[in-house]
Amino acid sequence: MYDLIIVGGGPSGSAAGRIAGNMGLETLLIEKETFPRYKTCGGAFSEHAMSYLDFTIPKSIHERDIFGARVHFGDRVIEKHKEHRIATLVTRSVLDNYLLEKAKETGIEVKIGEKVIDYKENHNYVEVYTNTGVHKAEFVIVAEGSQGKLKNRIRRRDKRSEYGICMVTEIKEENEKIDRYIHNAIDIHLGVSKMGYGWIFPHKNYYSVGIGGLAKDLPFPKKTMINFLRGNGFNNKYKLKAHLIPVGGIKRNTVSSRVVLCGDAAGFVDPFYGEGIAYAIRSGQIAAEIISDILLNKKELSSLKKYESICEREFADNLKYSLMLSRMMHRFPGIFFKIFTSNEEILDKYLDVPALKMTYKSYIKWLIPRVPKCLLFGS
Repeated sequence: MYDLIIVGGGPSGSAAGRIAGNMGLETLLIEKETFPRYKTCGGAFSEHAMSYLDFTIPKSIHERDIFGARVHFGDRVIEKHKEHRIATLVTRSVLDNYLLEKAKETGIEVKIGEKVIDYKENHNYVEVYTNTGVHKAEFVIVAEGSQGKLKNRIRRRDKRSEYGICMVTEIKEENEKIDRYIHNAIDIHLGVSKMGYGWIFPHKNYYSVGIGGLAKDLPFPKKTMINFLRGNGFNNKYKLKAHLIPVGGIKRNTVSSRVVLCGDAAGFVDPFYGEGIAYAIRSGQIAAEIISDILLNKKELSSLKKYESICEREFADNLKYSLMLSRMMHRFPGIFFKIFTSNEEILDKYLDVPALKMTYKSYIKWLIPRVPKCLLFGS
């Protein structure tokens, strides 16, 4: 009988495992893939995400520090750079493996290559069924990402307007050519679909190229991705990977009597630009902290509900205002994109959000007087 079983070894599960291990909980982390494993992601690791770690990411994992952004819409191009770093680009397979190793060093047990199929909540414990057997624990954290099915035991399935689709590929290139194209900034192309965007991120010896948008507005993602690649001079055949991303800021159930959802499984993703690592890490930490407190201090089982209120207090407000900004963009994408690419100050201020210099709430308060009333109230 474990104190805690964590399903998933990504950033959220690893963050939960590190807290649980440091608190002395008998913890089992189960991950279906063999690490290092490929992860569909552009690979931007924000200052926001790094701020939650109690250790420093080695320089060898930092492929390129990002200080700005170049944004395109039609024939408009705008580029802004900050004096402070807003993110670093990483290969997610490398980063995630390192985060899992940092969880392992606390003494937790990790099972790699074992898939959780289902679970059953009993009065005093939870049974977790895998492809190789059954494990028992007093509590379970589900951190299996957005593609897993276990989350649907706790929260309803998302509508097509509540999740996005992204497609990604990696294209090898010499660093010298990458530096000539774009050096320490990310390349963003707005309006790739009705309200989606495309990106070209300059990693070490390769580009991460991708597109993303709401599922309801992106009926042919593969075709959109191919058109985006060709439109930017990438004319070869590439291996494309697709991934679903929940839209954050929407009220969802994330707790049952003994099971907690974290990260993408809980829907904690920035709905404006799709970043989820920061919220994955912090929600995993909060879940493990609450469970540790219940077990070590013999708190009531109902204390598990504190998880939702703490997440609400710490970051749900940011997701709510990000969703507000996203809906402004969805309502009038053409007008919104023109504003974003014609006013340098709007982009400059926005770059302070992932850099943790400004919240979405304060950004929107600053932005509202500078946008047409039709964006806010309709024409």
